[in-house]
Amino acid sequence: MTSPISHLEQIKIDSRYLRGTIEEGLNDPITGAISDDDNKLLKFHGSYQQDDRDVRDERRKRKLEPAHAFMIRARLPGGIVTPQQWLELDHIATTWATRGLRITTRQTFQWHGVVKRNLKATMQAINGAMATTLAACGDVNRQVVGAVNPNLSGQHRLVHEWAQKLSDHFLPRTGAYHEIWLDGEKITGDIQEEPIYGPTYLPRKFKMGVTIPPLNDIDVFAQDLGLIAIIDNGQLQGFNVAIGGGMGATHGDPTTYPRLGSVIGFVTPEQLIPAAEGIVTLQRDHGNRSERQHARLKYTLDHLGLEWFKAELEKRIGFELGPVRDYHFDNNGDHYGWLPGEDGKWHLGLYVEAGRLWDENGLSLLTGMREIARVHTGEFRLTCNQNLVIANVNEEDKARIDELVARHGLDGYVSQSGIRRHSIACVALPTCGLAMAESERYAPVLLPKLEELLARHGLTNDPILLRISGCPNGCSRPYLGEIALVGRAPGRYDLRLAADFTGQRINTLHRENITEPEILATLDELFAAYAGKRLDGEYFGDFLVRTGVVPAPEQRLIPIVLETA
Repeated sequence: MTSPISHLEQIKIDSRYLRGTIEEGLNDPITGAISDDDNKLLKFHGSYQQDDRDVRDERRKRKLEPAHAFMIRARLPGGIVTPQQWLELDHIATTWATRGLRITTRQTFQWHGVVKRNLKATMQAINGAMATTLAACGDVNRQVVGAVNPNLSGQHRLVHEWAQKLSDHFLPRTGAYHEIWLDGEKITGDIQEEPIYGPTYLPRKFKMGVTIPPLNDIDVFAQDLGLIAIIDNGQLQGFNVAIGGGMGATHGDPTTYPRLGSVIGFVTPEQLIPAAEGIVTLQRDHGNRSERQHARLKYTLDHLGLEWFKAELEKRIGFELGPVRDYHFDNNGDHYGWLPGEDGKWHLGLYVEAGRLWDENGLSLLTGMREIARVHTGEFRLTCNQNLVIANVNEEDKARIDELVARHGLDGYVSQSGIRRHSIACVALPTCGLAMAESERYAPVLLPKLEELLARHGLTNDPILLRISGCPNGCSRPYLGEIALVGRAPGRYDLRLAADFTGQRINTLHRENITEPEILATLDELFAAYAGKRLDGEYFGDFLVRTGVVPAPEQRLIPIVLETA
């Protein structure tokens, strides 16, 4: 007996390929909101309806509707932004959104606080900047993330080209986006079909990423489809294929869990698109459409079996995957400072706390990047760790870039502690409707207290991965932090410990639902032990596993390599 589909699946069926009544809702002047059903469809267009939770109770008491506004996310494959785009996207932030530019953990920008009457103009401006928001959210393949510095070599550039091809191939084909936002001609009669997604698209969101060893800067095993580029003798040979990664979970529900991707084989560049389409369409056809909390690819794999899925994939695509090629990762962080490319150009990695490019606290980060964009002749690259790279700088332009970076406080990477340089925090309160606790606003409060503890034990410069999340859904990839805080309630977090430094081991719950004093006391004791008993070159997470502070991880929490023929 077939299980009934969820309410959202019915919304997609009735939506006429993502049209719904979004356009009518935008034109309704009575409310600052759109309907719940249309809000679910709006995600496919790259936007979420939110409200300011800081004033929610006050407005309720005054019998006012919530302070509705919209978050908009761009689709920027590989996180590439030209200087002209930067200036236009900056203008959007300062014209229609609140505060400044925000770099997300998926290597793109998002804007918050756009009110309904300005939503269409903002969407049009983003498209006018030669970008799009289509499929940046929703039950589709979203932003394809890629290795941060594709200009370091010709092979890096080639890998990025394949990431771009994946992004283009999996864009929805519906005309709804152009009709609603760009005043495109409306289709009458039969609505066109989606050749890959079909009328109900995917059961849940789908994430792809491409990385180049030895740097795992995209956390490749956190992707539904993670691709590990294999470069041998200076030539791109192809990609190891990892499937089934996902960070989301639900408090109190053991049937939901984070999972690292399983490596199932190798494909040549020419086989990549067919293999990716086979994986996506298998998830389309077999993913759970009754219970959304079990609808990601990781649950499909664990329900049907990894071996079954691989066999069905090879039937569908008509060829066998090759044996997994050797690879090695050193870390999953970003490089800070100047780095040369093989073509003589230079790339400057900058630290951006929680991805916030704002002018505040005596710093002028947004203004500084605006000034750099006006003189820079290369491009910018956003990272999955919420940082950025000023890329393709000529030797003679380095001094000018350095001067602007220093003038506007963008040079913090020079003196930041090891834990701060490796920290990520999601948006959380006040805009995210799922947030249970602070994250982005808590990071600047927590980090100085952690740095004080680390300094006491002589660990200031030691790199430690810190991830803070306002809820268990995992946007900041908290399950890959050597130290992670996962929000439970205001001021209360789960403390998770002992992921590894390369993104190849998920951490373990150490203490549940605790407050800041308990967090600091626990970490102080562990920092003291680490300072006194670690081995040479041993990272914090590895020390905690070796000394038994946390148990060795289960198999599903480390990448599983499936034997191939």
